[in-house]
Amino acid sequence: MTIKSKIIVFFLIISLQSFLVSCKKSKYDVIPSVVVDFTINLNDPLFFNLLSPFTFVYVDQTTNNWGQYSAGYDNNGIIVFRSTEDEFYAYDRTCPYDYEVNHKSVKINADMIYATCPNCGTTYALSANGTPVSGVGRYPLKNYRTGFNGLLVHVYYY
Repeated sequence: MTIKSKIIVFFLIISLQSFLVSCKKSKYDVIPSVVVDFTINLNDPLFFNLLSPFTFVYVDQTTNNWGQYSAGYDNNGIIVFRSTEDEFYAYDRTCPYDYEVNHKSVKINADMIYATCPNCGTTYALSANGTPVSGVGRYPLKNYRTGFNGLLVHVYYY
């Protein structure tokens, strides 16, 4: 085996390992995974709030007849938050603290750039990956992936 082929094999092994590590579920993701897949058209009047940064909308199974793919865990819905001109976040509305402690599905409510659980009182920063900023919760909100092409916001998790 030549030195060139050894280097190629080495980089292939390193690439494969980094790919496998990046596909693992986060140890901080306590909410069970569900399939999420919907696309928001920013020209739709229903999503007018998302035209400027630091705004959000709630999406659930009744929104645009999207059904279960926009329901989030236990049909609690999803918060779609626009943080900048080109950056969107999508969070499950199920409180990670209540679910971790007693498997209770409690729906959180958003207010500007924070979301608060009415049961445990934990407040999560929507502009910081759903990280808890006060209260008893220690895990962030479940994040869903987003893509944006200038007009359409694709929210998904398979």
